[in-house]
Amino acid sequence: MADARRIVVCEAQVPFVRGGAESLVRSLVAELRSHGFEAELVSVPFKWYPPEELFSHAAAWRLIDLSESSGRRIDRVIATKFPTYFVRHPDKVTWLVHQYRAAYELADTAYSEFEHRDLHVATRDRLIALDTQMLAESRAVYTIAHTVTARLARYNGLKSETLYHPPRLAARLHGGPAGDYLLSVGRLESVKRVDLAIGALAAAPPGLRLLIVGTGSQRETFERLAESLGVADRVQFLGEVDDEALIDLYAGAYAVIYPPYDEDFGYVTLEAFLSKKPVITTHDAGEPTAFVQDGVNGRVTDPDPTAIAGAIADLAADPARAARMGEAGYEQARLITWTATIERLVQGA
Repeated sequence: MADARRIVVCEAQVPFVRGGAESLVRSLVAELRSHGFEAELVSVPFKWYPPEELFSHAAAWRLIDLSESSGRRIDRVIATKFPTYFVRHPDKVTWLVHQYRAAYELADTAYSEFEHRDLHVATRDRLIALDTQMLAESRAVYTIAHTVTARLARYNGLKSETLYHPPRLAARLHGGPAGDYLLSVGRLESVKRVDLAIGALAAAPPGLRLLIVGTGSQRETFERLAESLGVADRVQFLGEVDDEALIDLYAGAYAVIYPPYDEDFGYVTLEAFLSKKPVITTHDAGEPTAFVQDGVNGRVTDPDPTAIAGAIADLAADPARAARMGEAGYEQARLITWTATIERLVQGA
């Protein structure tokens, strides 16, 4: 890997929004550089509404030619999420974070604007067909999680290989004494289901608090929920926090609650494990259930506040067991490294 091949990582970025996908592409660029490659990030702003904007943004990526820059060849492009894989390049590899999920399995749910009516069905069908065509152009297709691999096979008939990677803060996360609070980390959007954590707190042991890290469009909704359930004095919305604060929050948590709906990867699970904390998640959370083993390194429950409250009470009743679960999670998460992932992504480049 010492020949400094030139690689571009492609990002579709919503201005003023930062999440797991944004963290991933920046970490990937940094890791490519540390492995001896010339690597650059190319970002194009993304807007998903109204639905016809999806095709405009896909077309924008299709018009981009990244075969060379300033007269020098670009050896490989790595596409990540919709619509970056529409880019033209003779050596395109896709490491898929996700497609536009609202047009896939989330359609006709509370988490999608697509409904079962003619225009929406036609839009979805066209989008899925284009995705299939553009992804099939890739020299290789990888995914960040088994849920993404399964979706590609189901909707697009494409085979792919799952490549896990550690979270951005992996080297800096550490354990610490368990405090009196549960921790929730993630965007404050409906699909992340922070409302389940708030509802669970209302039925959980009274000595525990809930600290919520993240921003999003549903913050006021979640704040009103906490007020209506009478737990506003035990729930604290911290908004965005810096890395040092987040590391300390993980280290001091009793456990981490992470119950998203059908999450494609979710750094939170691995961040909690690397902080030696048990994770409480749900059966329908998606990829977190590939990591969390019920009773071993956390709890997996029904997506119901009462069930989650029961898991919280179970952990609170036996601190030594909760600590052992956190240690078990750490032993699992520490084995995930960047080296194998980079080797697959640049193979033949």
